[in-house]
Amino acid sequence: MDISIVIPTYNEEDNVSLLYKEIKMVLDSLKKEYEIIYVDDGSSDNTFRNLEKISSKDQKVRIIKFRKNFGQTAAMDAGFKAAKGKIIIAMDADLQNDPADIPILLKKMDEGYDVVSGWRYMTLDAH
Repeated sequence: MDISIVIPTYNEEDNVSLLYKEIKMVLDSLKKEYEIIYVDDGSSDNTFRNLEKISSKDQKVRIIKFRKNFGQTAAMDAGFKAAKGKIIIAMDADLQNDPADIPILLKKMDEGYDVVSGWRYMTLDAH
């Protein structure tokens, strides 16, 4: 397994399907073996049901379900422990991380880095 994507989710019923489609498009284009691990951190909405629909159609998608909300750190820990990939990429489920950035991160890894991190920033218009 080349890549594991770990995504903690908490009440993200409206986002998980869109995020899945965007991630799948990017990862399929890379021609690498991958898995997507969603960790449902005790959601009270339809997040888990939506994830079940996704995973029933794609064997590369795995779900870990917490019985109650334990927080993002616990969800990440569970996802990291379950991951089989040589490279693990953590993403938020709220669509704030752009899956299109994955190839950029992987390119940096190919340069010999052990850890690569991205961050959000806003550019100011000079006008």
